[in-house]
Amino acid sequence: MLLVCRFTVDPPSSDRFVARAHRALDLLGDADGFLGGEIGRAVDDPSYWVLTLRFRSVDAYRRALTPFPVREHVHPLLAEADTTTPSAYETLLSRAPNAPTESHESLRTD
Repeated sequence: MLLVCRFTVDPPSSDRFVARAHRALDLLGDADGFLGGEIGRAVDDPSYWVLTLRFRSVDAYRRALTPFPVREHVHPLLAEADTTTPSAYETLLSRAPNAPTESHESLRTD
């Protein structure tokens, strides 16, 4: 499962945002089923940021959001994300370095 959260951050506030995102990655990175995550900034406009997180399954993602420190630090950050587009995606193809591209079965039942 892939979570993509987009943020608009006033450039003078970017250091605080990065610190909060760092804390979120630290907390979520300890969760069972966490596969990886990144925070990135748009090359063309420093006010646009993206947080991507990968989990083994939707259930792993939901469980990762449960501990109190996550609810205290991560939930407020995620609440600031742009919600005008979907943020949770299923992984259908993936590739690691020096490995073949893998297909993954859809989680959807329709």
